[in-house]
Amino acid sequence: MNRQHPSWRTALAVALWLAAPAALADREDDTYKNLEVFARVLSYVENNYVEPVDNTRLLQGAIKGMLETLDPHTLYMPPEVFKEMKIDTSGEFGGLGIEIARKGERIIVVAPIDDTPAARAGLRAGDEILRIDEQSIQGLDLAAVLQKMRGPAGKRVLLTLMREGFSAPRDIAIIRDHIRIVSVEGALYGGIGHVKVKNFQDRTDLYLRKELDRLRGLNGGKELSGLVLDLRNNPGGLLDQSVAMSDRFLPGNLPIVSTRGRNGRNATEERSKDRDTEPNYPLVVLVNSGSASASEIVAGALQDHGRAVIMGAQTFGKGSVQTVIELEDGSGLKLTIARYYTPLGRSIQERGITPDFLIPDEPGAKPSPEAPREKDLKRHFKAEPGVAAASGQGAGARALPANLAPWDVTAKLKDYPLKVALDYLHAVGGAPERPSAGAGPQ
Repeated sequence: MNRQHPSWRTALAVALWLAAPAALADREDDTYKNLEVFARVLSYVENNYVEPVDNTRLLQGAIKGMLETLDPHTLYMPPEVFKEMKIDTSGEFGGLGIEIARKGERIIVVAPIDDTPAARAGLRAGDEILRIDEQSIQGLDLAAVLQKMRGPAGKRVLLTLMREGFSAPRDIAIIRDHIRIVSVEGALYGGIGHVKVKNFQDRTDLYLRKELDRLRGLNGGKELSGLVLDLRNNPGGLLDQSVAMSDRFLPGNLPIVSTRGRNGRNATEERSKDRDTEPNYPLVVLVNSGSASASEIVAGALQDHGRAVIMGAQTFGKGSVQTVIELEDGSGLKLTIARYYTPLGRSIQERGITPDFLIPDEPGAKPSPEAPREKDLKRHFKAEPGVAAASGQGAGARALPANLAPWDVTAKLKDYPLKVALDYLHAVGGAPERPSAGAGPQ
């Protein structure tokens, strides 16, 4: 057996050892020993494996393996995957338009993005993806699965899916398209606006402002008599855009979201600014199990301050903050650095946001089997003991007001939660039944 220990591997181990925080001095010896073992294993594999090996793949695999001992939102992205991630936040890429998550060893659909090939093909939240182009995806990380679904527009992708009610897996062929996600779309119903926010990308809040102004124009230049802010199946995105959107509906100098990392690091508090605030018209926020992260920040902030009534289903429950670091070789590291909290100090990790009114997808429907949420993801953070979970607003869902009379404007709407939200705003008029605003931290 070859026992050479090349100098570059020793240098690697020493460099990593020296990078250890001073506060962990008592663990440095163990760290150094483990890094020596890593360098030695790498040497053995490189020199003795039965076939030639690619050092880059070995090292990338080691990094991925290290991060897979952490939470499911901490990821290493090779250069090609990191490049695509940056394209995602700009709102345009070649692919299917699907949000996925890992549940145990399975890859599950969180939500298809509206008006994309995946949505038009009939994919649903909770679908399990077994194969892509007849190749098993078992054991692949999320980044690798996403990469397999991305590619040039016009090319076919064959997904093999299993769904509750299927007797056997089924193949669904989907043609990739240029996924240009129009992150904000709106419509007017008798003076009440409906704005669908699909995700939080660059300039989402700007698009929201433009859409609200467009709806006011359709309303004859008059102010809206109410608004449904629809965050269903919105998987989140950029934190600064969720803060800006919350700010748009809140008066100045109110807390929106705070973050706290390990040992007090990465502690921040975002507060509203006293400019460009929307009028205080009645506001309903629609959410469901596909509403995650940035969507939950908006819903939690507006709920805690009594600015909006939250309707729909329990949200996803992702209460952690990631930072994205570009590395020297063009790869990227998405690292969880903090937990976030609503204005009243609620952590929504695992739990999600509880709506004020639970609304089924269909009238009279019984609760369907739960779609995957944060609590179902492998290695997810547990809810923090001792942190407010149901204090203040959102303590529990209530029955709908009895005065929701039929409204001819919404009579033909097939989207039942939207119909209920619009009927509610129509019924309450200028005096909605909203929770009183909590004082919150000032």
